[in-house]
Amino acid sequence: MGGMPWKRVELAALVLYALGFYLVVIRKSLRLSHDYSGRLYGLRAGSLAGHLNDLSDAQWRNFRGNLPILTGVMAAFLILVNTLRYCYGLKGRGTALAWLILSLSYLCYLHGACVVFILLIALINYSMVKIFAHYKYCTSLIWSFNLSVLILNRVYEGYSFSLFGQNLSVLDNYRGTFRWHICFNFVVLRMISFGCDYCWTIHSSHFDHKKHIQKCQVCYSGKTCYFALQGLSVDRYTFLTYLCYLTYAPLYIAGPIVGYNAFAAQLEVPQKNYSFAQISLYGLRWILSFLLMEGMTHFFHYNAFVVSRLWQQLSPFEIFIISYGVLNFMWLKFFLIWRYFRFWSLVGGVETPENMPKCINNCHDLESFWKSWHASFNRWLVRYLYIPLGGSRRKLLSIWVIFTFVAVWHDLEWKLVSWAWLTCLFFIPEILVKSLSNKFQASSSLGMLVHREFKAIAGAVTISCLMVANLVGYVVGPSGIKVLISKMAGKEALPALAFIFTTFYVGVKLMFHIREASSSQQG
Repeated sequence: MGGMPWKRVELAALVLYALGFYLVVIRKSLRLSHDYSGRLYGLRAGSLAGHLNDLSDAQWRNFRGNLPILTGVMAAFLILVNTLRYCYGLKGRGTALAWLILSLSYLCYLHGACVVFILLIALINYSMVKIFAHYKYCTSLIWSFNLSVLILNRVYEGYSFSLFGQNLSVLDNYRGTFRWHICFNFVVLRMISFGCDYCWTIHSSHFDHKKHIQKCQVCYSGKTCYFALQGLSVDRYTFLTYLCYLTYAPLYIAGPIVGYNAFAAQLEVPQKNYSFAQISLYGLRWILSFLLMEGMTHFFHYNAFVVSRLWQQLSPFEIFIISYGVLNFMWLKFFLIWRYFRFWSLVGGVETPENMPKCINNCHDLESFWKSWHASFNRWLVRYLYIPLGGSRRKLLSIWVIFTFVAVWHDLEWKLVSWAWLTCLFFIPEILVKSLSNKFQASSSLGMLVHREFKAIAGAVTISCLMVANLVGYVVGPSGIKVLISKMAGKEALPALAFIFTTFYVGVKLMFHIREASSSQQG
């Protein structure tokens, strides 16, 4: 009982500090956005109180601009498929055929004649899996082929038809509205998933299923875990279902990522974890989140500072505000994109793992951050890379392979490879500290207090490292890191650095209180 009043006082102090911090950040952000608005790139006429809208991020600008037509396509596809499904009792192959026809028409609009490349590569992968599945080296062959395709697609920028003969060059005038090799990154993950799931079905002893199923069941909080399904019969690995899986319209552009077994099972029996009311509430929350994004981009022009490179002219504290704002903008952008397509998939009867189940401001270690950022990709990596590479027994080695693959999968850019290797460097101390911390059991009140403070300081250091890694990989690049270091290394930056670290420390302590409150409610 003696510890409770102290914790309440600490919580009150932390909340007051957090409120003060956000008041300062909001006020400073509004001032910066106003003072530099005439020099920022990517601002467009807005619809809120005469403010300009920050549309400097190409991905967000394209998604937002195409949202009306995309929603129209979603509504038409769902009405048609669900009508056929429930009026004619379509299951399995029938549902797969309906979705395949619609999805291929969708791909023809997106990629035009380049759909031929997608189908040809898919056919080669399918044939290779079926021919070599009984051999022990099949999974290695699958990985080698798909990595080669991934790299060649980028090197040749989706290929030109003229490469295969001048008679075909006319087809280069019909390449659609969206570069096919960008979307194909997700298709590569699906081709690997199909191949590995099929091989493991034939060689079931090759893979430790039980351990992975338990992990997935925990993260799904007792719901049916489609992602962990292992037991499809061999005859369910058909070319029709395979093509439907690769081209499935709701998940084709951006995911979330779901394994072949999980997808095929839900074509037979639609998901039952979400009721109609829950899916409707999910859609309503998405609309509210979209309105939040609109308010953010109208009043805070964080990304435009990065695109315009004006962040280099700011003070250390102002650079921190812009960096913090950009990371929150990125989180909300991906949150909206992924949940939009997941909503589409849910209404279509296919549940996928939820990306970003936690807010970016509620993660104080690298492991929990990556589990909650691109969560479906994280589970895919655990299933098809981490466990086959040896799991926790070779964790320090496997993280280098995994993050390098993630960087190459995103794009062939040095800044992404730099991000991957920086993340691994920051990951190693965390793994070692966690291993030592798990062995330490504090028995006295003083020992528990010291342990808690040590974890808070370690969390603040981790957040700082995570922020630097993401800024290098997705914002300033390796060249911009020199400017960032020069700005932050001077004596005049020390007060700002002290404030930043204190803020991260306070944030971690608040996360402790949030987790303790959640644990007590669940208990």
